[in-house]
Amino acid sequence: MYPSITLLLPAVLSLPSAYAWGTLGHATVAAIAQNYLTASAKTYVSGILGKGVTMPSIASWADDYRYTTAGRFSAPFHFIDAEDTPPSACSVSLSRDCGAAGCVVSAISNYTQRVQDGRLTTENTKEAMEFLIHFIGDITQPLHDEAELVGGNDIAVTWDGAATNLHACWDTQMVEKAAGGANSSATLSSFSKKLIAMIDTGTYASQKAGWVSCVNIKTAETCALQWAQDANALNCAYVLKKNETGVELDGSYYTGAVPYLEMQIAKGGYRLGAYLNNLAAANP
Repeated sequence: MYPSITLLLPAVLSLPSAYAWGTLGHATVAAIAQNYLTASAKTYVSGILGKGVTMPSIASWADDYRYTTAGRFSAPFHFIDAEDTPPSACSVSLSRDCGAAGCVVSAISNYTQRVQDGRLTTENTKEAMEFLIHFIGDITQPLHDEAELVGGNDIAVTWDGAATNLHACWDTQMVEKAAGGANSSATLSSFSKKLIAMIDTGTYASQKAGWVSCVNIKTAETCALQWAQDANALNCAYVLKKNETGVELDGSYYTGAVPYLEMQIAKGGYRLGAYLNNLAAANP
């Protein structure tokens, strides 16, 4: 467990936490998912999002929306604060960790129901789909399934000499370095293609079946809890294994993190695709 921090960090350090995986990470999750959609699922998703709207283009909508007056209610839906003790013990409990205002696990369950509710307006159904696409990305980021020092936001580190925090590095800096550049259509294309190849015939080919062992839309809460527990375990395995306070992360920490980071983004995309396929099959 990390020592308590008695001095307040500058407020700016906590801001990037709003963007789990950052814009590029979320877009990559969505691009991977889009690659694995069945023909009927492509029609289903397009019918909800609107003509010409791609999944990557709206994958970070929920992050922007949470900072509006109308969307303030959705802020707790991006994470679940696991009250565990990494690195000695990692666990997620719905009764212990999902607050009264909700969490990412309950939100995935809720918006799975809402996106299928024919009584909703076209706009509300679209919002439900946009939330699902985003939250299934959020839940695979290990620090979004962790309460320790505000999910790593209060662990002050540096990246390329600049002050930041551990959570922000997992959201953005490390993703962009692994992808080969900042968010752009070219970077998104090359990074998603790389991870898709790893899923199809590379490192993840033998793992991918396990990633979608629970994608039943009728047991959405149970599956989402399993996804949170899966990601949370990585906080003990690597993310929070050592006290990185004050450490420059653009070095050995980054090198060790890349396999976990790429796996989680690939996993989130492949899982999202399978989940949307099931939604489409249930709503012909």
